[in-house]
Amino acid sequence: MYNPFIMSRKNIRLHLTHAALGTLACSSLAAANDGAKPNIIFIIADDMGYGDLGCYGNRIIKTPNIDKLASEGIRFTQAYAGSAVSSPSRCALLTGKHSGHGRIRDNFCKAGGIEGLKNKQTIRRNNLLATDTTLALILRNAGYRTALINKWHQDGFNPEATPLNRGFDEFKGWLISSPESNLPYYYPAKRFDNRDLVDVSYNQDGRKGRHNNDLSTDESIEFMTRNQQKPFFLYLAFDSPHEPYIIEDKGIYTQTSLSESAKTYAALITSLDKNVGRVLDCLRKLKLDKNSIVIFISDNGGAVMAPHSELNCNGGLRGLKGNFYEGGIRVPMIAKWPNHFKAGMTSNQLTYFPDIMPTIAGFTGAQTPAGIDGISLKDILTGKKKSDNNRYLYWEFPYSTQAARHGDWKIIRPAKSDKFELYNLKNDPFETKDVAAQNPEIVADFMKYLASARTESENWPTATRGK
Repeated sequence: MYNPFIMSRKNIRLHLTHAALGTLACSSLAAANDGAKPNIIFIIADDMGYGDLGCYGNRIIKTPNIDKLASEGIRFTQAYAGSAVSSPSRCALLTGKHSGHGRIRDNFCKAGGIEGLKNKQTIRRNNLLATDTTLALILRNAGYRTALINKWHQDGFNPEATPLNRGFDEFKGWLISSPESNLPYYYPAKRFDNRDLVDVSYNQDGRKGRHNNDLSTDESIEFMTRNQQKPFFLYLAFDSPHEPYIIEDKGIYTQTSLSESAKTYAALITSLDKNVGRVLDCLRKLKLDKNSIVIFISDNGGAVMAPHSELNCNGGLRGLKGNFYEGGIRVPMIAKWPNHFKAGMTSNQLTYFPDIMPTIAGFTGAQTPAGIDGISLKDILTGKKKSDNNRYLYWEFPYSTQAARHGDWKIIRPAKSDKFELYNLKNDPFETKDVAAQNPEIVADFMKYLASARTESENWPTATRGK
């Protein structure tokens, strides 16, 4: 088992305990989880486009492990992130509230929050509060051991808003409030081990000895091995393929004719795929795979800097990370639970991040809080109910842009515009023809919904609109 840390003196005892357990990594102990509740393994990629995986049509990037996961589970074709950028998207996932109701509605806020620096510019960020009920908290209350590995992005500049303060029992990774915990990107020299910021031995003195994808998987395997006798919730949040694109080993892409940027981007995704395979292999070796729900998803669409022209990262969808056209919010999503979810199934069920909390709660007996926006897909996933797309999905960047989906229809008000555009995604999945003028009654129905879809936020007060 890898030992990525040079531990502080006060952590020696904890480290020795973990090291001893590490010698048993991925070997089954005598008394395993009895199967009363399924383990939950939630794996989230960062800025992965809808078309980045082989199982979603990519013919260049190799993702055999995730493709196999799709062949053994359910592949969704109409799954959406909670937003088009990271912080509000993950907030929707963790709280079950869409971006018209959630605590975090954009990466930066207009008021409140805490000031800090990004690229030497002063900005404000807000964070999840102790009063916000998270998926981790309801699962912990239901008897689960909960861990977040790697990216949190819900702390803003508040060092008291860590995963450990918001429902997770364990945390290893990096925080916005401690930028040194993720530098240099992908090969961090320091990393949090719960509340302690410790050195990563592999990456000291400028060395690039252990990539973040591998470190995060090492930690995930150690957590699963140590907690195999009880139900656990593992939230594994990879950085890949978020820019800047950095990986030492380009692997199978080294000798290709791709640009260097495309080689690195593809290698980051294949590295992520390799590590997803390591997680799944560990579940099998621990004999936990039959009683574990595995969900794979991305936090938003492909980024502006992604090599779209070479790799077709968003599968031809219009738009990119940062806007609400399909390329910014439609994401790959795969769910597997042997003997419960039909293997090899493709689902057109409309779903987005707020549905994650109530769906997982439905399978685990956890109690969801009142006032969430998501619905449980439990009966649809298990085949007891057919797909039902007769509801509204909602996204916003406060006072900048809005979008909503209902059935085959989608309305969007682009940034810096007062005009609403309407698309029929069944007939026009690439959003090439605005048909608002031809369908005034549908626009009117959407406008009624949009008027009631959001509440005011202290972090984006009306007085700051346009500033």
